[in-house]
Amino acid sequence: MSDRAEKLAALKATAVKQLNLCGVADINHERLDGYVNSLKSMVDNKDATLVSGQDKSELETVCRNFVAKKLGVEDKEKAMSAVTKVADKMSAIRMKNRPAFYYLVAEELS
Repeated sequence: MSDRAEKLAALKATAVKQLNLCGVADINHERLDGYVNSLKSMVDNKDATLVSGQDKSELETVCRNFVAKKLGVEDKEKAMSAVTKVADKMSAIRMKNRPAFYYLVAEELS
């Protein structure tokens, strides 16, 4: 297994652990793999694989770059509400895994 593949596998394992901590028992691994693989080019940058739940500009970036562009949700209020709920849900987790965060936001919006 290559170094990049190992890092992606570790990123997914952390995501699964954090999703379980947030009460998600039945994980859609195909969807989660998509979120993990979307970070392939950034897996070496630890900050890029994490979400700061208390940084307003970071949450706005998630709304703009993930919720609007990837999920197609144009209602900014609805998007920010979902992102804020997930940040609250994950508040006990100090280093929020980006794929887990994205997964929970998508679940919140579905």
